[in-house]
Amino acid sequence: MNLPLLLNLLAFLALLLGLAQTRHTHWGLPKKVLLGLALGVGFGLVLHRIYGTGSSVLMATIPWLNLVGNGYVELLQMIALPLIFASILHAVARLRTARSLPLISVLSIGTLLLTTAIAALIGILLTNFVSFAIEAWTPSAQPFDPFRFIDKSQALENPDLNIPDTLLSLIPSNPVGELPEAKSSSIIGMIIFAVFVGLAALRLGKEDAKKGRRALWAIDTLQAWLMRLVSVIINLAPYGALALMTKAVVNADLQDHLGLGTYVFVTCLGLALMFLVHAMILAAVGVSPLRFFRNVWPVLTLAFSSSSSMASIPLNIEVQTRRLAVPHSIASLSASFGATLGQSGCSGLYPAILAVLVAPSIGVNTLDPQWIAAFIGVVMLTSVTVGGGALVPIIVLTIMGMPVALVILLIPVEPLLVMGRTALSVNGSMTAGVVTSQLLKETDKPVPAGDEPAALSRT
Repeated sequence: MNLPLLLNLLAFLALLLGLAQTRHTHWGLPKKVLLGLALGVGFGLVLHRIYGTGSSVLMATIPWLNLVGNGYVELLQMIALPLIFASILHAVARLRTARSLPLISVLSIGTLLLTTAIAALIGILLTNFVSFAIEAWTPSAQPFDPFRFIDKSQALENPDLNIPDTLLSLIPSNPVGELPEAKSSSIIGMIIFAVFVGLAALRLGKEDAKKGRRALWAIDTLQAWLMRLVSVIINLAPYGALALMTKAVVNADLQDHLGLGTYVFVTCLGLALMFLVHAMILAAVGVSPLRFFRNVWPVLTLAFSSSSSMASIPLNIEVQTRRLAVPHSIASLSASFGATLGQSGCSGLYPAILAVLVAPSIGVNTLDPQWIAAFIGVVMLTSVTVGGGALVPIIVLTIMGMPVALVILLIPVEPLLVMGRTALSVNGSMTAGVVTSQLLKETDKPVPAGDEPAALSRT
């Protein structure tokens, strides 16, 4: 281990130890996470300034950053599927009647798909308005393999499946085998399995009250046990945020971002407009957008720094139930569905911007109402059958008969933009939960302004 690397690691360790001292303060978790983010940005800028882009010292430092940052994300993903199972099982088993489950699902999914459609429309109109169509960015002459740049876990196992077969494949033949997975189909499969087990618990309670009470006790205990585990892992968020943000800043190449500045600007503006849309939807159902964002920003911070909707599920459910007064049944379903389908950032805004960019090369008028309607329909269908992630724009562009080689040119700035798109998608899932709760008049007594539940205010 050379001296520069050793100094970097000692400085990183000192920041971690300094961050740990906040446990002696009365700071809540949000403030600690914010401090971790600030330290990560500052440390990353110092390293980038000293060593420059692509330095061998930085390349040797990043695996140690990953040990903390990616390790935290892996811990969250480790608990995500068991938590989904326990939370939805608990929610269904505690329903007064099974008839309310379809209504909750329809409202949650409907809100997610609506925001995805709006995101696609904003992406189309905004990109046309800015007018930075890139006829010069013609597809590469070399054969392009879209899966080369996509996490293999996000790829469909059989891309030739039709829609009925794709939907059928979501039913898990081995629910226990789904637990080690981290795919969209795994989440849907776990939801389906948990719903049926919960419905069986409801039926058992009606047929045998004594056994039904025992089953509910076991379900309550399992759910409380896992939520305690979630709180233990979530308290590591400041350290994960420090490492993840340091890595993000260190890897950022300002020259690449400036070269694709207009694309970055349009994407960021689209994200901002979609957050505004979420705020308008919340206001329409009687929820204060300011109060909402004040309570959910720790989840958005985690989603932004980790670039993972799935890793955000535990904190997503925790914040909805404990800070937004959303019933556990609704919070569990909206958080789980939101990590899989109807992702307004990844499945709506992203493919729309790409489509308008490549349209001039094939002579498509992206302001044609018929084309816009068809494109939004494809986006919504794809977000349901495929889920989120990097595969969605590839499939959408392919279905619409557009070249996908443009994706390779945007790779330099994608690590930054995917963070924002993930935060937007996670915010959409929480918006869906609050909207569903409000429409069903299930929202509990609001949390007084300034009050924070114990799980989020203390470590």
